[in-house]
Amino acid sequence: MKMPAMEPAVHVAAAVIVDRGGRVLLARRAAQRHQGGLWEFPGGKVEPGETARATLTRELHEELGIDVVAARPLIRVRHAYPDKTVLLDVWRVNAFRGVAHGREGQPVEWVSTDELTARDFPAANGPIIRAARLPPVYLVTPEPQDEEQFCARLDSALRAGVRLVQLRAKNLGPSAYQHLARRVIARCHAARARVLLNAPPRWVNELGADGVHLSSARLHGLSARPLGDDAWVAASCHDVAELRHAQRIGVDFVVAAPVLSTASHPAAPPLGWPALRALTEAAAMPVYALGGMSLDSVAEAFAQGAQGIAAISALWQAAVHPGDLAARLRRIEAL
Repeated sequence: MKMPAMEPAVHVAAAVIVDRGGRVLLARRAAQRHQGGLWEFPGGKVEPGETARATLTRELHEELGIDVVAARPLIRVRHAYPDKTVLLDVWRVNAFRGVAHGREGQPVEWVSTDELTARDFPAANGPIIRAARLPPVYLVTPEPQDEEQFCARLDSALRAGVRLVQLRAKNLGPSAYQHLARRVIARCHAARARVLLNAPPRWVNELGADGVHLSSARLHGLSARPLGDDAWVAASCHDVAELRHAQRIGVDFVVAAPVLSTASHPAAPPLGWPALRALTEAAAMPVYALGGMSLDSVAEAFAQGAQGIAAISALWQAAVHPGDLAARLRRIEAL
């Protein structure tokens, strides 16, 4: 998977700092700085010979008076402003010591992830906001065989803490899909989970879903984003060309597949972890890994720059024991 050469960029390490209540810490940039007056995720420039993780540790202590205890890569974003190009190396900080405060006089504020869209950020921060709002696990439903059993298993997954669901039911006709979608949407919203329809985008508003997941075929048939900014738009991508097209039309996040070999699609050549890394480096949006994924794959997906994993059978089968699944999801959130 050959990637185009990229111009040099100012390398910046930034942090999505999350407290125990799931809130995110923001700081306001000084008026005299580049993009002054806007809100930002704290961090600073990576110095020569310094790793992004080391920069993060140094900057968060200097700016906020906190010491990082646990952090992991979240997303890398390259963005070209008129005067310079920046590479934002973003980490999620899940644990820290100290009380965060503006040691340099900058205003700081804890906000919920849903409040992030109402704040004014530098343009490069759009993908970071989406990554901060998305969970590390994306459940793709299997084909429903028995509707009541399907809904019962979905309820178990939601009780365990699954918060992002794609309703994929390609064997159902339009009426049957819409009937099931109404039941799924009601269940997901009652659990404060988001549900995306793998269906015509116009059904999202008609049925009250949170967004649409575009198959690669639907993605290729679009020349513009099919829904407004108040809905989520995701897409399945199998190579860089599809990823580029998804970015052009303004997709919020993508699923890269298949990363590993799968029993359901044995003839499909897997991308492999190095190719996933190339996709996450090229993407200006969060990327989930799909194909051969299990809950044990999440740490490797993080290491390759992915938002996390998307899975069908691994999550659906794990939901048989919601208590065990809940414990594993909590451990994943703490990575």
